[in-house]
Amino acid sequence: MADASEGEIWSDGHRLLREDAAFGRVVARSGPIVDTRTRGTHFEALARMIVYQQLAGKAAATIHGRFVEAVGGSVEPEAVLATSSEVLRAAGLSRNKSRAIEDLAGRVVDGTVPLDGLEGRTDAEVVERLTQVRGIGRWTAEMFLMFQLRRPDVWPVEDLGVRKGWSRVHGLAEPMPPVELEELGEPYRPWRSAVAWYCYRAVEVLPRGY
Repeated sequence: MADASEGEIWSDGHRLLREDAAFGRVVARSGPIVDTRTRGTHFEALARMIVYQQLAGKAAATIHGRFVEAVGGSVEPEAVLATSSEVLRAAGLSRNKSRAIEDLAGRVVDGTVPLDGLEGRTDAEVVERLTQVRGIGRWTAEMFLMFQLRRPDVWPVEDLGVRKGWSRVHGLAEPMPPVELEELGEPYRPWRSAVAWYCYRAVEVLPRGY
């Protein structure tokens, strides 16, 4: 972990779920929560998340690498705005993703979506600010909260991985509907980010019908 506060947040969630009747077996198979923070600036993290939307890991990593090269090796708003849409598209970005990253860069530069000081904002305020950007919906904002800001109580009920993982943990045949999952997560406050993390792991470590 990068510092003591992060370790305390995630280790508390780990301890909670280690003793949980449903999640205990996932914790036993997966081990402690590892530091999965995205690296770099907030802008870099958001640009990377946009690139990775709806893509498999290897393909997304390849396109992201080409994107970084296209903007000169430094993912900064000014560098993006200095790069033509044609060059971004040639790197493998779809039209929607290139427009989203350009919109993010423009809003950061003109101050309509400042990324400085997000650490001092509430989760809801961060979501409200980021979702002003084209191509950044609630899911992307929640991933930013979890993996960049390391917030402890994010509960992304629209995430298919979380829905599948919850159902796998509880022996259900179908992914849990978001509305129902929202309510089921309430007892785990204020450590729902840890629950989401172990839902992802459950898809990997628990066989179907477990």
